[in-house]
This record gives sequence, structure tokens and C-alpha cells, in this order.
Amino acid sequence: MADALFVTLQVILAAIAVYQFTFSLFGLHRKKKKEHFAPEKSFAVLVAAHNEEEVVGALMENLKQLNYPQDLYDVFVICDNCTDGTAKIVREHGMNACVRTNNNLRGKGYAIEWMLKELWAMPRQYDAVVMFDADNLAHTEFLMEMNNDLCSGARVIQGYIDTKNPEDSWITAAYGVSYWYINRLWQLSRHNLQMANFLGGTGMCFETALLKEMGWGATSLVEDLEFTMRSASKGVYPKFNYDAKVFDEKPLTFKASSRQRLRWMQGHFTVARRYFFPLLWQSIKERSLTKFDLALYGANVYIVLLTFLMTAVMWIDTALFDGPHIANIYGHLPIWLSYLAVGANILTFLLSMALEKVKFKKVYLYLLVFPIYLLSWYPITFYAFFTQNNKQWSHTKHTRVVRLEEVQSKQV
Repeated sequence: MADALFVTLQVILAAIAVYQFTFSLFGLHRKKKKEHFAPEKSFAVLVAAHNEEEVVGALMENLKQLNYPQDLYDVFVICDNCTDGTAKIVREHGMNACVRTNNNLRGKGYAIEWMLKELWAMPRQYDAVVMFDADNLAHTEFLMEMNNDLCSGARVIQGYIDTKNPEDSWITAAYGVSYWYINRLWQLSRHNLQMANFLGGTGMCFETALLKEMGWGATSLVEDLEFTMRSASKGVYPKFNYDAKVFDEKPLTFKASSRQRLRWMQGHFTVARRYFFPLLWQSIKERSLTKFDLALYGANVYIVLLTFLMTAVMWIDTALFDGPHIANIYGHLPIWLSYLAVGANILTFLLSMALEKVKFKKVYLYLLVFPIYLLSWYPITFYAFFTQNNKQWSHTKHTRVVRLEEVQSKQV
């Protein structure tokens, strides 16, 4: 029975790996031709902030420089349970500081839900809502790109999430490599196939009519994934805009990174439990590859957990009990196939960096320790499984003040 179970699970995991690798190939080509529209849509730009006085000023300066008519967008900073000078700095820049105090319902999802209710009660109504984090920097064409997609019929849009500090440490470099891979060989591949993309927590745009129709309702630890699943279940698929870049600050230390990723994985377990089977069932009934693909993405946290547990069991069986005593299909395959699989995995990250024309020299040096970052996902996911009912939101402190010009100059 154990042998049959292990072999079945190994076959399923191998099939998923081949499936994902095949899809990544569709991100090799980037279509550059697209339709452009004159500025038409109005935007409410929401910025989620909790004690962000060190970085919010740089974002306020950045948002004033967007290449979009200033009468077509307003900035609202959600000063969520702030105890510092965030609101004061926002007002000094002439932006709207919206102060929220609620010690019971803490977290970005709750803050957004509160802000949207405030927004709907205002005299001016906007065509769309854009969401950033306080540590972000937006490309000057960001709103123009969102305008193009909205005019083309998109209702939910995800921009390209880049890293503004990839050379600060080996951890920020690891984040950078991961996001270049995700943008190019995951998000762009789905976009090229006209399938659904997933939301990434910042650089997001929502049609106002859709938000009013659906409500926000995404208050888990991963509100972006939760809204992705909710909208997909209603047949509204998020789109990806490769040219709408937003630069995000990544944690400097392994400890801060682990805390952030633990929160992500805890939230992923919650969303997977809630949406995987309903979305999978919809994909079968409707014969929808798009919904199946999203369901599989939602279950990715269980795939990581399962891979970790099976690897640990096989290692213990071999190292401590003179095994193997459990069936292992990989033991019956030629050794070169294993090397090919590992090589293909490494190649996808290097390929994404080449395709994205990454110029950061330090990042290439940090690739030597990149496997440590990848392997660390396994124990983090394992611990998250047993603590997934912890709904306490943890704040990632941001201190890296960078201007858009500095980020772009390093990329050249």
C-alpha cells in the first residue's frame, strides 16, 4: 500500500513539473505590438501603509511624476494603525492621508476593505482603483498602461513586480531572481496563451464596477491570491501587463524573509482549502484549462509540502533504516535523466535573467547561494502547515529609500 501511494504521488508530482516547465516555454517570446489609447480612465491610487515614514515620501514624489494627466488620478494613503509620522509626510506632499485605527482587524486586506467603503462614499467616483505598497516605486507609464488595458476590456490587471534593491544582500538577490522568473516564464507565458494571471499584492488595478459588484472580501494573509481565486470563480480572469512595472523593496535578512514567507504560506494554505476543490470542479464541468491552471497554482503550497515530506521520508528510510524499503520510481530511471531535470530547473532561472537582460553584477555572484533560498521554502512551508490557523498579520519593516532614477540607471 505504501509503495503504491508513493509511486502514484511521484508520478503526479513529475507530471505537474513537466506541465509547469512546458508552460514556461510560452514566455520565451514577448509580443511588443499592442493597442494604445489616449488617457481616458480615472484612477483612485490606494497605498497601503503601516508605519512607513522612512519610505513613503519617495513614493509620493514618484507618483507626482507619472506620465498621466494629474486631473485623472488621486492618491489615497491608508495610514493603517500608524504610530509614526506617515500621515504627516503624506499631507506634506499634498496627498490624501486616510487614517484608520482598528486593533482587532489588522492587516492589509482589512485596510483595503475599509478604504474602499470610504472611497465609494466620496463625491467623486473613479473608473478604476490601483493598489501599491508604501515601499514601492511605479514606472512613469504605469497608469498609461493600465488605461490601455482597461480600454481594451480588461477588468483586473497585474503589473510587472520588479525588485528595487536586488544587490543589497543575497536574500534580496534571491527575491529578484525569483520575480524575474515569475514575470517572464510564469506570468507572461499565461498572458501569451490568453489565460488567467495571478495577482501579486501590489501594482494591481481593478475596474471600479467589478469591485462594487463583487466587494473586496479578501481579508486573509494573502489577499491578492484570495481575490484572484474569487474573481476567477466568477469568470473574471486577471490580466498581466509586462510594461507596467512596479519596483518593490525586498527584505534584507534571511530572518525577515522567513517571517514574510511564513505569512505567505500560512495564507496560501487557507486559500487552497477554500478554493482549490470548487475551482477544480468548475474546470472539469466547464472543460476550462484556465481554471484548472489557477486551481493548480492555488494548490502549489500543498505540492511543496508533499515534495518535502516524501523526500524526508525517503532520506530517513535510506540513512537510518538501511533502505530503500519504499518504492521510488526515480531509482529506476537512468541517472542522466535526474541530472537533466535538475539542470532544466536551474536553466529556467538563468534563462529568465537572460531574457530580462539583468545587468546587476552582484546578483550573478549571489547565484552561488540561491539554492539555499530555494531549499528554505520547504521547512517554512512545513511549519506554515501546522500554524496555518494563525491569522496574525506581521509587518515587514521597510527602510530602503531609493528613487526611480537610481533603480533605472542600474538596469542600464
